[in-house]
Amino acid sequence: MKMRLVTVCASMLAMLSAPAWGATAELKTDPAFERGRYIVRTSGCNDCHTPHYAERGGAVPESQWLVGDALGWRGPWGTTYPPNLRLSMQGLSERDWLKKARTLSTRPPMPWFSVRAMSDRDLRALYRYVRHLGPAGTAAPAYVPPGGNPSQPYVQFPAPPK
Repeated sequence: MKMRLVTVCASMLAMLSAPAWGATAELKTDPAFERGRYIVRTSGCNDCHTPHYAERGGAVPESQWLVGDALGWRGPWGTTYPPNLRLSMQGLSERDWLKKARTLSTRPPMPWFSVRAMSDRDLRALYRYVRHLGPAGTAAPAYVPPGGNPSQPYVQFPAPPK
């Protein structure tokens, strides 16, 4: 009787955990998921949207990717901050994301024109990957208009004359 109870419990535990494991394994082998990860890694998304990514040569855990940054980019346009993509993507449907990506126009240094040039396939893959990462982090600092005084740190763009 005791052996049967252990077998039943083990079987129930296996059944309960199988769907979660299967969904995760399926997502990690999904070509769109892998394509999204590849795009994030090679298109420079992490360079600005992941704190310390560039300075650490990409040695930042994936769990910390795309959470935005407090490093500002200051120039004639004011001071912009890389937003937390993991938070902003959570509120968008895939359809809304495609529409937004196709009409994207932002302040420097964001290469919005590169996002607009992506294929629908790549935009969908990017969306699915970021959504899979889930929400994390906090919102980036707010935009500071020209003439405003942003808090440190920021990159001055272009460099002031000497």
